[in-house]
Amino acid sequence: MRSDTLPKGISIHPIPAFNDNYIWCIHDDKHAVVVDPGDATPVLSYLRENALKLAAVLITHHHHDHTGGIAKLASAVKELPIIGPRGGHIKGLTKTVAQGDTVALPVIDMSLQVLEVPGHTLDHIAFFGHGALFCGDTLFSAGCGRLFEGSPEQMLHSMNKLKRLPDSTKIYCAHEYTQANVNFALAVEPDNNDLKNYALWVKEKREHNECTLPGVLGEQKKINPFLRSHEPSVKDAAGAFTNTSLGDDVAVFAAVRRWKDEF
Repeated sequence: MRSDTLPKGISIHPIPAFNDNYIWCIHDDKHAVVVDPGDATPVLSYLRENALKLAAVLITHHHHDHTGGIAKLASAVKELPIIGPRGGHIKGLTKTVAQGDTVALPVIDMSLQVLEVPGHTLDHIAFFGHGALFCGDTLFSAGCGRLFEGSPEQMLHSMNKLKRLPDSTKIYCAHEYTQANVNFALAVEPDNNDLKNYALWVKEKREHNECTLPGVLGEQKKINPFLRSHEPSVKDAAGAFTNTSLGDDVAVFAAVRRWKDEF
C-alpha cells in the first residue's frame, strides 16, 4: 500500500455542522473515524443512515465547535478512542499526542502522523497520512485561521511546515470559508491568474451549495496569500496596506493576517 494514497475502499465525507463547519468522516462502509465533531447529532445521524460503526475520534484543537460532541459520542460508543492534543485541557480525550507521534487506525487500515501547528491556538495539531491532511482551523482553502492564541511567527512556521508536504496533499480543513477567503486573496493579488480561475470555480460550486473541499496543496501554494509571504506581489500588497516597507516574511504574514481581520 502506498502511503500517499488512501487505502482501497476508504472514503472521506464532509458532515455539515453549525453554519459552516465540516466534520470529516473517514470510513470503509463499515467503520468510521470522525475529525473534530463539534456536534454529535449530525455525526450520529450520518452513522445511522450509512450503517457505520464509530471506531475513533480525532481532535485538532480545543475550540468548542470542534470538541462539543465528544461527551455524547463517548456515551453512544463504549470505550471509544478519542485522540487529541496534549495539555490536559480537553475533557474526554482518551489519548494525547504531539509532534512526531503516529496515530494507528487499524480498523480502517490507516496510520496518521501528528504535526504540531500552533497559531490559531497554541495546542493545534494536524493529522497527515495517505495523501490527506486534517488541519482543523490552521490552513483553509485560500486562507488560514485567525490568531487567537499564537503569534504571526508561530503561524508562519506552521504554514511553512505544511508547505513542505507533497503538493498532491489534499487539505481537509474544518470550515467552508473558501468564498470569503478567495474574495480577500483577490484583493491581495488581483493579477494572479491561478487565483482568478480558482475564484470562478469556487463561485460555481457555492452557487450550487456544493463543498469546495478538499483543497490541494500544490494549488494552494499558487493562490493562498498566507502560503505566499515570500512572493513579491504579496510583499508589495502588504507594504501598501501598512504604508511601510516590510523587511521579512513574518512581517508580511502579520500584515496580511491583520488585513484579513479587518477586511
